Amino acid sequence: MLIHIPVILGAVVATLVAQTALAEAANGALLYQRNCAVCHGIKGDGGVGIPLNLKDFLAVASDNYLRATLREGRPGRVMPAFPGLSSGQVSAIIGHLRSWSDTEGPTYPAETLNGQPERGKTLFASHCAACHGDKGQGGVGTGVTFSRPRDAPVEAPALDNPGFQASVSDAMLKATLLRGREGTPMPSIGTLGLDERDADDLVTYLRQLNTATKPEETAAGLEPVIQFESSYDLEQTLENLKQAVVGRNFRVIREQYFEQGLAAAGEENPRRIMLYFCNFAFLDEALAIDPRVGLFLPCRITLVETEQGVQVMSINPKNLSQLFNNQALDKACQQMHDLYEEIMEEATL
Repeated sequence: MLIHIPVILGAVVATLVAQTALAEAANGALLYQRNCAVCHGIKGDGGVGIPLNLKDFLAVASDNYLRATLREGRPGRVMPAFPGLSSGQVSAIIGHLRSWSDTEGPTYPAETLNGQPERGKTLFASHCAACHGDKGQGGVGTGVTFSRPRDAPVEAPALDNPGFQASVSDAMLKATLLRGREGTPMPSIGTLGLDERDADDLVTYLRQLNTATKPEETAAGLEPVIQFESSYDLEQTLENLKQAVVGRNFRVIREQYFEQGLAAAGEENPRRIMLYFCNFAFLDEALAIDPRVGLFLPCRITLVETEQGVQVMSINPKNLSQLFNNQALDKACQQMHDLYEEIMEEATL
């Protein structure tokens, strides 16, 4: 009896591939929880990211659009790309999103609409720019937030974003305009007295917004910590820091042992201290841009005394900024970086 080894190996490989695909499909909910829920909510009802469980969104979002969105992300707009997910994992996540709707994702023709862009520009200025920005740059900040009220429940997406432009088709853009999105400020254009011709003109204009470029990569090797050596002892350095903080219109909140809560009371190392301070106007502005800055606010500086002297250090906000994929936050993080350096330099010289 002849045994065809290549045939057998081929069958084994095909079986393993099929089993992997089935396993990935079964784990769509788990993959969503691990990669998406932190921003979009466990049930897709939004958070830092926009809600994904909206009936009108799922009715117009094609699988190709969702797949490309996961691959492209939204450079500079909070939504990251997920190059590490396999094709099967991406399909599994999309399948999980579809479980929130009783309709299948649409299939769109690969065609380019030929409207009148100048007329579309006028229509955009009249009906869209108030939410999406005068140049399609989107609303300020992130999507839905639960920590503080906003003028609108959802921040309008950036229509000029290279990730969005690469993911969405002309036909999907048109379908979105004609349908609107209930549960958000986005109306159907029919309620505005517009028709299909207007939709074609708007879509053609929107395609001209694709002038945004992906943000430049942050220089490699950006230090995660800002650090200075003090010319003074621990007590004097701490006092200098407080004066420098207050001199820049920040309020000292508290000082505590670095090991407080980690070591038994009375057993903390008294030579390691953290100073907390805040400017509440700055804090409010930063949270409005991206609530995730709460991970490293209020401001804090750590002092550590060793045999070699006193080290003064803080996190580098610029290093954290590159993790958030939010260009609107970069300016605030640069301001924080400069502030930390000024305060620590003044306190240690």
